[in-house]
Amino acid sequence: MHAPGSTLFSTPIGRCALAWGGHGLLGVALPAATETLTRNRLARHFPLAREAPPPADIERTIARIVAVLNGMPDDLADVAIDLAGVPDFNRRVYAVARSIVPGATLTYGEVALRLGEPHAARAVGQALGANPWPVVVPCHRVLAAGGKAGGFSAPGGLRTKLRLLQIEGAALGGTPGLFDARVT
Repeated sequence: MHAPGSTLFSTPIGRCALAWGGHGLLGVALPAATETLTRNRLARHFPLAREAPPPADIERTIARIVAVLNGMPDDLADVAIDLAGVPDFNRRVYAVARSIVPGATLTYGEVALRLGEPHAARAVGQALGANPWPVVVPCHRVLAAGGKAGGFSAPGGLRTKLRLLQIEGAALGGTPGLFDARVT
């Protein structure tokens, strides 16, 4: 069992942070404009977590997150996340999001259908907006109707979402990825 801890780590998209506890990851913070802002964002959500060297299992998780952000396909679905206090609906949404393989996407409506709640697309969006584990729970893989990017509540907003999708080689709206080469 781990005492709540936190750490910052370097990735290809900037300095990320994560917090952990005895039941897995408490949260992940994508890079903000400065390292201090990233650290403060995590501390605001997890005030009991103190900066500390990560234990071996968390080090392995960090290495996997860095690899994903370097373009290595890994769904991170087996990474333990601490679901204490997470509403049941959100848990179900996060489970569907974690089932989306790297490079693939679903729409908010498709997630709602998989939950058996076809009119819950807006609630799906709200649950994903509250996701404390971006990348590990890949909310960036869930798009608006028609395959449009939709919103993203992490620092950098839509730009960050599009960058994550680009790293994975995902296409928006059934079209080639934003940075795919076009042969003429």
